[in-house]
Amino acid sequence: MIKALRTLLVAGLLALPSVAMADDQPMDPALREQAKRAVDDGLHFLRQTMKEDGSWANSVGVTALALRAFLTAHRGYAESDGAFITQPVQFLLYNVRKDGAISESVKNGNYNTATAIFALRATGNPAYGETIDNASKYLRGLQIDEDDGYEPDHKYYGGVGYGGDERPDLSNMYYALEALRAAGVAADDPVWKKALSFVSRSQNRSESNDQPWAANDGGFTYMPGYSPHGGTGSYGAMTAAGLISLIYAGVDRNDPRIQAAWSWMLDHYTLDDNPGAKKKQGLFYYYAAFAKVMSAMGETTVTDSKGATHNWRNELATKLLSMQDKTDGSWINPYSSRWWEGIKPLTTARAVIALNLAIQ
Repeated sequence: MIKALRTLLVAGLLALPSVAMADDQPMDPALREQAKRAVDDGLHFLRQTMKEDGSWANSVGVTALALRAFLTAHRGYAESDGAFITQPVQFLLYNVRKDGAISESVKNGNYNTATAIFALRATGNPAYGETIDNASKYLRGLQIDEDDGYEPDHKYYGGVGYGGDERPDLSNMYYALEALRAAGVAADDPVWKKALSFVSRSQNRSESNDQPWAANDGGFTYMPGYSPHGGTGSYGAMTAAGLISLIYAGVDRNDPRIQAAWSWMLDHYTLDDNPGAKKKQGLFYYYAAFAKVMSAMGETTVTDSKGATHNWRNELATKLLSMQDKTDGSWINPYSSRWWEGIKPLTTARAVIALNLAIQ
């Protein structure tokens, strides 16, 4: 019963609103089989490196992403398969706090709680319903609004940060919105409208961004008026995060904000780096967000601004296969360890999550 429910729920979580025509070219069958084997090898690495307490890196966030990699894989793993699923679940539950957060620390409350919500929801186990509801209330409580002394015209209004710091950012916003959607928060809840204020103010689109710094390339930056890669320029990871945030919040695909962001991604289509970022920082974060956007947009074959045609499923799988350590099945960012991408369990989880979407 639980396994059947889990399968239904995971399908619903991953089936983002279709905003384009059905896939016009399937993934190459031989490559799909290679990708499945790569997923199996990556998950085997994760299973072998799980700590006795069920965690990876002693982190709720990393553990939740690794658990998500298992639960969304082609094998259909569930709690009934054993300790490599149940122990990570118990680690997440052990870190549930009285305020609803699921986190081993205060400063990463949003990121940890958001990733944990998705993982617990993906189990399909109704026993975690109350925990998920309380966690979603915690996330909504982190959103900056009038109760925090911010009026709707403030650049931070509607945003969410790590929890424990005082500035919101688009990355945490994206994780929070994904979690709230997974938790089943109603479409008319004020959290979505407030979130759109912040998301829109993180986009380089002056027609919908009232901030004076905004340019007009349609991409997104890390937070209103700031990029960790310099200035206020758009870059791949945040443009993918911003676009998918708009979709999570219920924005129609014909909305000019989505169209502008989609055009940016096609203008900067690449899997060789995180476009616009320094030294390939956040590369695996980009791969996972890229896969979510491409899956949500509903097209397998896309044409970039130079007229080149790309089957993103084939190309993403080929890229990730080329970067996998064949000795242990893991992935790591060989160019930059920034944002924890020097930690194999994290990058491996992100790679598997991306492949899971590619081979659907």
